[in-house]
Amino acid sequence: MGQQERQSSTFDAGRRYVRICKRRPDGFIEFEFAIGDPELAVELMLPESAFHEFCLANEVIVLDPATSEGDWVSRLNDASRQGFEDAV
Repeated sequence: MGQQERQSSTFDAGRRYVRICKRRPDGFIEFEFAIGDPELAVELMLPESAFHEFCLANEVIVLDPATSEGDWVSRLNDASRQGFEDAV
């Protein structure tokens, strides 16, 4: 079985994942949302009440929160934001 076949057999489009990245003081929650594979996620931000509705509607699997230590994607996102802030 090739690599592509193994990946397609484990991909389940019915599974949805959420990883909370940050709870902001203004009441918004920054989070990653993935369908089928938690490694392929988009970043979203919603008010807390809308976030809870979103999670219920999508029947998500909640992943461990992102941490700044050991989370390469989180550190990369922080670094890219830092670069944009310095450029402005």
